[in-house]
Amino acid sequence: MIETHTETLRDDANSEDCTAFGESIDGIAKYWNEHIHDLAIATHPVGSLGFFDELDAYRFDKLRYLPNLVDFSGFAEKRLLEVGCGAAIDLVRFAKGGAVVTGIDLAATSIELAEKNLALRNLEGDFQVMNGENMDFPDASFDVVYAHGVLQYTSNPAKMMQEIHRVLKPGGQVISMVYNTRSWLKLMSIAMGVALEHEDAPFIRTFTHHQFAELFAPFGNHRIVPERFPVPTKLHTGLKAILYNNVFVGAFNILPRFMTRWSGWHLMGFATKRETGR
Repeated sequence: MIETHTETLRDDANSEDCTAFGESIDGIAKYWNEHIHDLAIATHPVGSLGFFDELDAYRFDKLRYLPNLVDFSGFAEKRLLEVGCGAAIDLVRFAKGGAVVTGIDLAATSIELAEKNLALRNLEGDFQVMNGENMDFPDASFDVVYAHGVLQYTSNPAKMMQEIHRVLKPGGQVISMVYNTRSWLKLMSIAMGVALEHEDAPFIRTFTHHQFAELFAPFGNHRIVPERFPVPTKLHTGLKAILYNNVFVGAFNILPRFMTRWSGWHLMGFATKRETGR
């Protein structure tokens, strides 16, 4: 078993909330059934096409790097699994690119939304409520596994990565993301006294570059790219938001990227499963 010593973001102020949900798979499912990601920015009715379009626009404005690192149209006819699919915002893009998509999530609410999202766009996908640490799929079922922003919220990230490795075909690839321990956003959160999103989740971890690399031990290779740098916030308001949007974002992005790349809030990880016999 890989042992990864990561840093949690939890503090005494939110420990009672975490206890209420329970530090277990059931507790994680309960939490995410009650917390739709990015719901606060939506103005359209939940489950409507306008709602899903808003979530997509907000997500890809915030994560401007993602289409540059992930070719959503590059997996045509490949069997692609998303672990922790949420409302399938990213999975829609893979499906539009021709991938044969499957999404799993612990939260039944997410699976219902994911099914509706694809149906409204006349896209096909298979969705199941399932634990990513103990998947029901046979070995070597998928060409690609996508796990963007889920390893940090699960109870045992190493076990989830081992399951991802198991369900991948030889030569298949994993695309994943975790939060960076040594990040500008974490420092900004502490300095400005603004909580990070979902800090009250039953599990939330950050990873150093080395700790994230340890998760890829079952694979033949890996590549880690720090990403997500400051863009203006649409979620927060008030004086702190004004200072952040009008002072910090511009000042940070003036700095040459080679000086700040280490501090990206997201660590994007890419790895390929060894071919049979290697």
